[in-house]
Amino acid sequence: MPAAVYLGDGEMAVRELAVPPLGPHEALVEVSHCGICGTDLHLVLERYARPDSVLGHEWAGTIAARGSDVQGWEIGARVVQNPTPGCGECRACKRGRSSVCLRREAPDLLAFTHGAFCRYKVVPESRLLRVPDTLSTRAAALTEPTAIAIHTVNLSGATPDDRVLVTGGGPVGLLTTAVLRARGIDDITVSEPAPRRRERALAVGAARVITPDELPRAPMGRPVAEPYTLAFECSGNAKAAESAFDQLDYAGTMVFVGTGHDMPRVNHNRAIVLELTIIAAYNYDIEGFAPALELLASGKLPLDHLIEADDVLLDDLLGTMHRLAAGELPGKVMVRPEVRA
Repeated sequence: MPAAVYLGDGEMAVRELAVPPLGPHEALVEVSHCGICGTDLHLVLERYARPDSVLGHEWAGTIAARGSDVQGWEIGARVVQNPTPGCGECRACKRGRSSVCLRREAPDLLAFTHGAFCRYKVVPESRLLRVPDTLSTRAAALTEPTAIAIHTVNLSGATPDDRVLVTGGGPVGLLTTAVLRARGIDDITVSEPAPRRRERALAVGAARVITPDELPRAPMGRPVAEPYTLAFECSGNAKAAESAFDQLDYAGTMVFVGTGHDMPRVNHNRAIVLELTIIAAYNYDIEGFAPALELLASGKLPLDHLIEADDVLLDDLLGTMHRLAAGELPGKVMVRPEVRA
C-alpha cells in the first residue's frame, strides 16, 4: 500500500509498505481521508518525528476486511477509530479529564509511527465507531479535532453571556470558533495576522476579526477598556498567548489549546490581582468521539468553511504542510491516500 513516510531531517517520501496483518478481533479499514493536524506540522517541520514513521491521526474510512471473530460490522461500513476511554474512576476521569486518566501509562508523544497517511489501518473492533448516514466519510475525518474543540469549550465553561477572544485563525481556532457558535455564543473576536484566515473566521462564526497589533497593552493591575471573559489561545505563538492574557477581565479564564515551540511569559502578578484562571485542553471528553460525530452530522457546523475544498495526495503532503505553516491555507486540509498517476 502507498504511505507517506517521514525520512528524517524534515523530509518525507511516498513508499510502498506491506498491508498490516489482521488479528481475529480487528478490522482492516481503508482510509478515505486523513486531516493534517498541527501536531503533524510540529513533528515534521520541527524534526521531532522518528524516521520511518507514518503520521496522521485525523481519519475516517470504510471496513475492507474483518478478523475471524469480529461481530456486528459489515464490509463497507464507514467508521472512525474511537479513542481508548479512561477508567472513569480516577480523579482525572471524575473531573472530565479522561485523556489524562491517572491509570494510563504516560504517553510517548513521539510515538506517531503507524498513522493514517496510508491506504489501510488495522483497528480493534472495540474501538470502531460508525459514521452517521447524514455525514460524509470525508467530513467524518474532522471527528478527532472536533472532539478536541468540544472538550476545550466544555472545560472553559463558556456560556452565551461570555465575551470571547480566540487568538489564531488556523484550523484549531476556526473549529473552536465554530463549536462556540454552535453552543449559542455569539460575541467572538478572532485575532489573526493572515488575511485569508481572518476572512474564514468570519465565515465560521466570528462576530469580528482583528490583527494581533490591534490588541491593546493592559494597564497595570486593571483590565483593558474592552476586556474578554474568556480567551482561547489556539495559535501556539508565545506572543499571542501573552497578549491574550492581557485582554482578560476580572475573574477571566485563559484556555491554552495550541502547542508551540517558544514558551510564553505569564504575568503572575496580573493573574493574582484580577484573579484569573489558566487552564489547558489536551484531548477529549470521556464520551470519546460520539459527541463530535453527532455535532458534525447535525448541520450546526459550517463544514464547507472548516475543510479546504481541495484534497491533496500523498505526493503533495510535505509541500502542503509548509503552506499550512505559512498560514496560506486557513481550513483543515484533507489528504487522500493516493499517489499521482
